[in-house]
Order: sequence, then structure tokens, then C-alpha cells
Amino acid sequence: MAMSIKQEIFTLLGGRVKIHRGIYNPTSDAVWLASFVPTNATTVLDVGIGTGGVSLCILAHNPNAQITGLDTSDEMLTECATNAELNNHTLELINADITTWRTTRTFDLVVSNPPYFNGTPAHHNAHHNADLPTWIERCVARVRPMGTFCIITDAATCATAVATMAKKLGDINIFPLFGARDTAERVLISGRLGTRGITKLHRGLPMNYEPILRDGLTIADILSTLTQS
Repeated sequence: MAMSIKQEIFTLLGGRVKIHRGIYNPTSDAVWLASFVPTNATTVLDVGIGTGGVSLCILAHNPNAQITGLDTSDEMLTECATNAELNNHTLELINADITTWRTTRTFDLVVSNPPYFNGTPAHHNAHHNADLPTWIERCVARVRPMGTFCIITDAATCATAVATMAKKLGDINIFPLFGARDTAERVLISGRLGTRGITKLHRGLPMNYEPILRDGLTIADILSTLTQS
């Protein structure tokens, strides 16, 4: 299981990350995205940080990362700060929209679980009705030269995401995640700014893969094991 319930707190990564139950409870998407990112980044921007699931999982893999979180919801940011405190971390939290945020700051790593759904938003207003290409372009603008941008998105929007990222990024990696169906449900995508490396499409993994969700391994750990076997 990716999560276990204990009173008003549930855990990710086999208990390494604790989250208060609130207006938006991170799902396995957060764990997967955190497992996909490079673990040597010093500065990290989490776009649409929500209640902090992705960032806190990143810190479980890379405790020395300095994380800045962006979100348009004060309520989300308040809960995020509470979750960070629960895990003995401090995050820089900014109420801003990535598409209009005025800054010259850049980061080693920019991550996002972008708003890929269209339709009536849920009450927490996450993942709905945004212009995905614009969102990705603004995220990429915050990546330092030779830095990395990583996202997790719905498989239906994968082509849009890759096409937008390929305008500025190289060394693109595409990693599909499979549920009960034969086709992918989610896709992890990364790219680096200032490189022209080839695009790689990986074989992917099932979304309930316990070495990632429960044991806290990274995808790099898994790929290394597959290469050696």
C-alpha cells in the first residue's frame, strides 16, 4: 500500500513522509514524481505545491534540497506549511500563479503535477482547466541552464507535454505508468535545459509498484537494477 491511515495523519513512502488529512490529500502521483527527479538538486521549485506531497517526498530522497513552493491557494499553502513542520522541514512558500509570476529566479530542478484535466473543478481546484502548454513554458523558464524540469501528467496529454518541452529541452525521458488497463494512465516526463540529447522512452512500471510506493526507492534505483540484471 502507498499510504497507511493513523488517526488524522497518513503516511507516504512507508512512513517516511507524514501528511495531515485536509482539503487535498496527495496521491501516489506525488510519490512517483518525487521518485523520478534527480536527487542531486540543491534548489527546487515545486509549481502547484498544494499541501506539499511532492516536495516532502523529494526531501525524503534528498534532505539537503532547498525547496520553494508556488501555489495560488492560501489555504493550500497553510496546510503545506503544517505538513512541512510535521516532517521537521521548512519550505519557502509563495502565493503566485506560475503563468503570471514575475521573477528572475531560476532553479536546479523545477517539478510540477500540472493541471491536466478539463471540466468542473473539484472543491480544492487542483488539476483543472489550465492552459497546459503555457504552464509548461513558464515552468521551463524557471529552470537554470543545464537544470531539469520534471512533470507527471495524464497519458492523454503526454503528446502536448512532450511537444512543448522539446522546444527548449533536450535529454527528454518518458516513463509510462500502467494501471489495470493495457495502456498507460500516467506519464512521467523530464528534460534538461541547454542540451540536445536524444529522447528516451522507457518500458515503465505498474502504478502500484511497491518498491517505489512503500520501500521508497527512486526510479534511478530501479533502472540501475534492471540494467545490471
